[in-house]
Amino acid sequence: MQEKRRRRLERIAWELRGDIVAMVANAKSGHCGGPLGLAEVFSVLYFHSMRHDAKKPLWRERDRLYLSNGHVCAVLYAALARSGYFPPEELLSFRKLGSRLQGHPHRNERIGIETTAGMLGQGLSVSVGAALAARLDKSKRRVYCVASDGECQEGSTWEAAMAASNYNLSNLTLLIDYNNVQISGHVSEVMRLEPFAAKWKAFGWNVLEARGNDVESVAQAIEKAKLEKSRPTAIICRTTLGKGVSFMEDNPEWHGKPPDAEQARRALEEISERLEKL
Repeated sequence: MQEKRRRRLERIAWELRGDIVAMVANAKSGHCGGPLGLAEVFSVLYFHSMRHDAKKPLWRERDRLYLSNGHVCAVLYAALARSGYFPPEELLSFRKLGSRLQGHPHRNERIGIETTAGMLGQGLSVSVGAALAARLDKSKRRVYCVASDGECQEGSTWEAAMAASNYNLSNLTLLIDYNNVQISGHVSEVMRLEPFAAKWKAFGWNVLEARGNDVESVAQAIEKAKLEKSRPTAIICRTTLGKGVSFMEDNPEWHGKPPDAEQARRALEEISERLEKL
């Protein structure tokens, strides 16, 4: 990746973090930790890897992004706003009555939201259907699904995984947010997933790993997934919950807790300091 492109994607990721903190703090409810940890993943998806056009949101050949862990939607909304799907000012309507930006996504393709989410463990199944539909359409569009590590404790995820490999859905890429945190605590203490990569391989998937808070690592993994022609790809993205805000990082308390005014000020100050260095 060219240095100029890498630095641009890094800057966008930190701008997304600022949006996330502002949105959740203004709403006084919502999830901060997961969205902050996914900033680099969404920067790469929307500003480097995916084919999409905010001016043509219903373009039939656009790549699809299905967010399975819907509670992290603040990062999706921030990426969509910065991509031009709606004015950034609308982000402050997050979780407000009548807003298009609810606490869990509600399908609205005109602003880039491809599916409704909320019940965990369902997004991969939706993505399998979308990937099959693309094949039937003889379309080159690709399907991306973002899911959480905690969702992989659910049987529905593995049913979908089995179907995806059975149908050789090489146009499907799953990005798993492996931050080892869920609402009850650390994933490894609630219900361990390891050997995680081996499980996906046993289900017939191409398995890649990425440093989820490194834009170049994420971009390289996605490009490798595009080269796979016979099976779906799972990219295990090792991220840090609350990345970029020192008092939130790897702290399960921040899975679903909004910052108060002082905490938001401190968080935005840390993010601004990082942006000044980019």
